[in-house]
Amino acid sequence: MKKTIVSLIICLAFASAGFAAGKTYTPEQIATESKRANEFFDKNFDDYVARHPQVASRLGLKTDYDKWDDISDARAAGDLAQELSNLATLKRDFDYDALDPQTQLSYKLFENDVQRDAEGFRFRFDTYPVNQMYGAHSETPTFLINIHKIDNVKDAEAYIARINGVPKLFDQLLVNLQTRADRGVIPPKFVFPLVIDASRKVIQGQPFDAAGANSPLLDDFSKKVGALKDVDPATRDRLLSEAKNALTTSLKPAYEKLIAYLQDLEKRATDDAGVWKFPDGGPFYEFALRRTTTTDLTANQIHEIGLKEVTRIHGEMRKIKEKVGFKGDLQAFFKFMRDDPQFYLPDTDEGRAKYLANAVEIIDTMKKRLDELFVTKPKADIQVKAVEKFRESSAGKAFYQQPAPDGSRPGMFYVNLRHMHDNPTYELESLAHHEGIPGHHMQIAIAQEFTGIPKFRKFGLRYTAYTEGWGLYSELTPKEIGLYQDPYSDFGRLSLELWRAGRLVVDTGIHAKHWTRDQAIKYLADNTPNSQADCVDSINRYIVLPSQATAYKIGMLKILELREKAKKQLGSKFDIRQFHEVVLINGPVPLDVLEQLVDRWIKSKQGS
Repeated sequence: MKKTIVSLIICLAFASAGFAAGKTYTPEQIATESKRANEFFDKNFDDYVARHPQVASRLGLKTDYDKWDDISDARAAGDLAQELSNLATLKRDFDYDALDPQTQLSYKLFENDVQRDAEGFRFRFDTYPVNQMYGAHSETPTFLINIHKIDNVKDAEAYIARINGVPKLFDQLLVNLQTRADRGVIPPKFVFPLVIDASRKVIQGQPFDAAGANSPLLDDFSKKVGALKDVDPATRDRLLSEAKNALTTSLKPAYEKLIAYLQDLEKRATDDAGVWKFPDGGPFYEFALRRTTTTDLTANQIHEIGLKEVTRIHGEMRKIKEKVGFKGDLQAFFKFMRDDPQFYLPDTDEGRAKYLANAVEIIDTMKKRLDELFVTKPKADIQVKAVEKFRESSAGKAFYQQPAPDGSRPGMFYVNLRHMHDNPTYELESLAHHEGIPGHHMQIAIAQEFTGIPKFRKFGLRYTAYTEGWGLYSELTPKEIGLYQDPYSDFGRLSLELWRAGRLVVDTGIHAKHWTRDQAIKYLADNTPNSQADCVDSINRYIVLPSQATAYKIGMLKILELREKAKKQLGSKFDIRQFHEVVLINGPVPLDVLEQLVDRWIKSKQGS
């Protein structure tokens, strides 16, 4: 299979488009060809969505609303074959030179995405389909609760059908787990108690237990059906009865089967943390770094960048330590920031409500300042929400969920408030800027709402270095317009940046330099102000998501580098609002493509 795919890539890369080189086209011909190409891109994306019901639901569509995605390896191979066929058609039937600049960019991104997927196909088993960060065990209830809307009886019946479809979904998941286990790709020991506990919580409460509160899914279904108008009591009772039956006879046995399998697989797990333990772990990690950073930086180069950035940020932190009059070294200041009760809200419902309210206030303040930094602003709103109880123990500290394209669902800034001591107030301002405004919400919502690009660029492309680089960059920009007035809040900004710099060190340490889990935890504990629990949870994350953590700092550094280049070359013609427009308006792109777009903008400004 590997040789076949590589051969296809080579053939596609050098295939002749079938058009005369150097031919010139009229504006009318360019407009016509560009329109035809964008229709081609959109048809391919629509075909992909039609094959993936959960993707459709996330886009606000109700196509196959009663089904789950097919997660079998056969479907994965079929998807890749279709991608390669689509790319061959693009190269055969469309002349790149006959397209307008925006459509040329779409052409290149389409080509890049397919080739990236084809290159990575050989590594498709080098993943952990069930881990404490994601997997069908946690995504199934989360999807039903947060994505599956119930607007009528038919939607409610589709919800029940999806519950009844969980056994088939989980049977595919078990095959995927066993395929990896046969290759020696088994999560480390620490993963199993976390995912087993998360799975058990899904099937606790009514109707699984005779007493107590409703389970998360029954509670969600009951509320959604209860909110339906013009539904008679008999129909409502029927739906609730069918949902309870589906939960107890379909979903519960599927989870019990998964838990039993994981308990058995746990016996084969070791404490080895890095992907170097995989049969092709070295090449896989090299590919993962290229895919994540969209650069050719090696593990050693990324490791050294991280060490250098950690040293620089420590220096910035010492300045704040002196500013607030703290006596003692940086380690003592870290301990003070970690332990002093002034930086933590009570571990109560009131404390959690206050934290959420503070986050909303920060976002609302930034909304009023957006005109200073941006030309285009998102139409979609954003809400702040605590992570649901059933997935608190396995979810990350904070994350963003994109809005529905049709405006029916706002963007969501989630914060994990399981333990309030894990959420120091001095980090909240920076966190809200990263996940909300001007961070992920700005970037993702603007890309979705832009009308001049095809759907695959709005909804299908994921370039982590661009997306997370923008998120981290967005923590800095509010400071440049006078926010972070509280020096402790500015320290929080630096602590989060330091965290991302430390990630470069520990991710490459774990996966390329054979660091142990404890060694990586100790590095973060020694070099950051974060709690021991933070360090443990984060290293656990980096272990199961190799390379992902390197995206943030690499992406931010590239955006800052391009901004400084533009400032230097444009002088008084530099406009930060226009720079941000160039970065955001084209949607997610690889970092080298972003540099080309910025260079093109610089050249256009120099000529104006």
